[in-house]
Amino acid sequence: MNQEPFSPSPAERDKARILVVDDNRVSRKVLVDLLQDDYTVIQAKNAAQGLARVRDSLPDLILLDVVMPDMGGFEFLRRMQKDEHIQEVPVVFITAMNSLEDEEEGLKLGALDYIAKPFNPSIVKARVRNLLTMIRQKQLLTKLAHLDGLTEIPNRRSFEVAFQREWQRGLGHRTPLSLAILDVDFLKEVNDRFGHPEGDRVLKAVAQACTAPLRHPFDLAARYGGDEFVILLPETPAPEAVRICERIRKKIEALSEEKAFPRDEALLTVSMGGATAVPGPDANPLSLVKSADKALYLAKQRGRNHLVWDQENEKDGSAPG
Repeated sequence: MNQEPFSPSPAERDKARILVVDDNRVSRKVLVDLLQDDYTVIQAKNAAQGLARVRDSLPDLILLDVVMPDMGGFEFLRRMQKDEHIQEVPVVFITAMNSLEDEEEGLKLGALDYIAKPFNPSIVKARVRNLLTMIRQKQLLTKLAHLDGLTEIPNRRSFEVAFQREWQRGLGHRTPLSLAILDVDFLKEVNDRFGHPEGDRVLKAVAQACTAPLRHPFDLAARYGGDEFVILLPETPAPEAVRICERIRKKIEALSEEKAFPRDEALLTVSMGGATAVPGPDANPLSLVKSADKALYLAKQRGRNHLVWDQENEKDGSAPG
């Protein structure tokens, strides 16, 4: 029988989600009663249902029974760790066993903690609260490590991780991968004439302009370094990538025309170079970056405020200028 996917209400989306996987109905009810006032509690009565619930709801924490008839908690965790979409979801074992060997086995497999049966209400609440706080702090630090401090968009490290992931995905599906690099024109002159705070404001505005047209889940705009930004467009052929990047270029140019920034010699524009490739077994992903960088150099040579698209790997790419 197919399980209905978990669909939280709008109010529930603001609460941390806890999945309780236990074949014992009484144990599940005790945990639900203890936690439901503070969290969104999802239930699964066996391991198979539990795995489906993990994939559907991506909970913030799983309370997992060690001993279940169809599949034990240890095997449940092993299967989770083989699935890249759910392998990072934190797990706490709930068990009546008091064997140090079993506890050691669970911790080696990656469980965060153990909660013993029969449940002590105050201990359960305190451990869940403390674990969720720790998880959120870790997630925040991870997020901050992948964001640029000034513009608050992904940084170069984040781009490099995404680029490698999308190259491998394109390699498997033989889909085009488009990449553009843009450089803010005359940022040094803006800094010299109006001061670095104005230059920082320019960089923030460019970052927002780069992000605004992106629509697909894996599209990415990142600060590449200094006055350079990079746009990653998976599963996007050259003509579509050119249209997206041309919208970005025009949006940035319009900021000065709208008097959002000083005009005359400090007209805010960017130069952009891009390339598209279909990843292949003999292709080097760095060649796509080099092609985009070469196109950026040509855009600058043509007087800046241009978009140039490299057509070496995909013949239907074109760009104005």
